[in-house]
Amino acid sequence: MIRGWVTARAVVLSIIAVVTAGCTEEPVEQVERVRAIKPYYVVEPASGDVRRYSGTISASHTSGLGFTVSGTVQTVKVKKGDRVIKGQVLVTIDPKPFALKVQAAQAEVVAARAERNNKRTDRDRQRELLKHGWIAKARYDRFVTAYEASKGQLSLARSRLGLAERDMANTRLTAPFDGVIAQRNVNPFTQVSPAHKVLQIDSEGALEVDFSIPDSVISRISIGTPVTLEARTVAGCGCTGRITEIGSVASAANAVPATAAIFKSPEGLLPGMAAEVSVILIDDRGPSGFLVPLVAIAPADDKAHGYVFKFDPAKGTVRKTPVKSTGAISGNFISITEGVKAGDIVAAAGVSLLRDGQRVKLIGQ
Repeated sequence: MIRGWVTARAVVLSIIAVVTAGCTEEPVEQVERVRAIKPYYVVEPASGDVRRYSGTISASHTSGLGFTVSGTVQTVKVKKGDRVIKGQVLVTIDPKPFALKVQAAQAEVVAARAERNNKRTDRDRQRELLKHGWIAKARYDRFVTAYEASKGQLSLARSRLGLAERDMANTRLTAPFDGVIAQRNVNPFTQVSPAHKVLQIDSEGALEVDFSIPDSVISRISIGTPVTLEARTVAGCGCTGRITEIGSVASAANAVPATAAIFKSPEGLLPGMAAEVSVILIDDRGPSGFLVPLVAIAPADDKAHGYVFKFDPAKGTVRKTPVKSTGAISGNFISITEGVKAGDIVAAAGVSLLRDGQRVKLIGQ
């Protein structure tokens, strides 16, 4: 009897423990896993021959900075290689002479305003006298002319004050955008003039490559033509880009200057470095399309030859997109004629684990 009571009590306590645990345990929030994908940037056409040219890396945005006024450098707050942000003060010149000019201009404004007020009072007084016929019209006109001249002097004084204040503000040289100091050509206590370039600032991260193309093949490229880039001093550079500028005049060597923007700059790639630029010259007789890795192609169905998963940077998702192919294979790549275009980012691996609209991120982000 006692044993049965003990057993029943144990069962009741177990049930109470389970119920209590169920009431106090908070539900586990289901967090969507954001899968990282290996990106492939669609740039290489499926047909055409490759030409290689020597180029030089440069910043996409670069600016030579100098003062618009002359003066003595007071402080230099940066050195070559420093990273700066937009609006940051870089160099200052002695503001005292400019402050004195501002004070003098302010005094001129005060004097001119007082003179204007006096001339206005005189004009008003003469107007009353004219109404009563106590003065001639010619006399009143002289007071009106004097008043208008005083207004002009006040306007001139205000303009001089504005110029003095502008010059005062220009004693501080600030960064026009985020970037890196590429050159520093000034030291404290030196005299500078508006023609003196004191600093050069390059935009950080956004790089391009400058090179020249023989005029004999210039007709086979256009704005948007894809390029690949190799820099010997940067291991595994393998950069890709697209031509953004083509010159209109050939040089003495019958070469036309061109510039290509680099899509993603690797660590260590810096302005001034030498690089080899590979340009794919489109052959109009060949099939149109772009090369895509075979591993980026998802199995086909009756509606398409296959599918790729395009990455949407704005939404951070992938979109399952049907593609068509000529079937031509080059190494580990296949020619895609419909469904992709230059600049698209597609998942380069693991496509069997992806679904349409899935949230993802690029490897390295």
